[in-house]
Amino acid sequence: MDYFFWIIKNSERTVVVDTGFSKQGCNARNRTFLEEVPVLFAHFGVDPNDNPPVVLTHNHYDHAGNLSLFPGSQVIMADEEYAFWRSKNAQRVMFHHSIEDSENDHLAEIANQGRVTLFSGSHQLAPGIELLEVGGHTPGQSVVKVNTDEGIVLLASDAIHYYEEYEREMLFMSVANLVDMYEAFDTIHEMERSGEVQHVVSGHDPDTLNRFTAVEGKYSHLAATIGSFR
Repeated sequence: MDYFFWIIKNSERTVVVDTGFSKQGCNARNRTFLEEVPVLFAHFGVDPNDNPPVVLTHNHYDHAGNLSLFPGSQVIMADEEYAFWRSKNAQRVMFHHSIEDSENDHLAEIANQGRVTLFSGSHQLAPGIELLEVGGHTPGQSVVKVNTDEGIVLLASDAIHYYEEYEREMLFMSVANLVDMYEAFDTIHEMERSGEVQHVVSGHDPDTLNRFTAVEGKYSHLAATIGSFR
């Protein structure tokens, strides 16, 4: 399993989508860093001092683990996702194993600072960037549509962990709502059939990097790119 985060960048703005896992989350689960997350952000031109907006597709440890790298950024996420992780159900065994308590508490601190923007259904973050709430994997799991010069990209995050999961409807083991996850598959399939979306990017499939253009330079084995953000 690979672990991804995404950067949407053009001459006008930079948007971060998820922040990977932290050293704490890594060590607690015996994961492996192929490169330090702050190093990757810096290499690909993300300066936390610019306070880029950070989209949180969901609040699992491997997607929300480095919010502290962006102390001035606005965090955008689904209202239902935020509410769930502040509820008593966040402490249920089958949910709790996917978060770090300190990071969940930090998200609440960010909200108390007025730096969390919550949405329901959909949210137009900027021209060419739309967030869609689909649920399933988590109560407020979201995906991100990005308009590029190579077509519309759907950053599916964990609405699709593996392409096989999506293509064969063999769901990943961690699902908050089975029906919602199947319906998210239907929604994404229809986006592809209708031509609304040309590229679907999975949340964890190692084959993801083989499906798109490798970046040039030292991280060509770790990162891929799709066109230019319009």
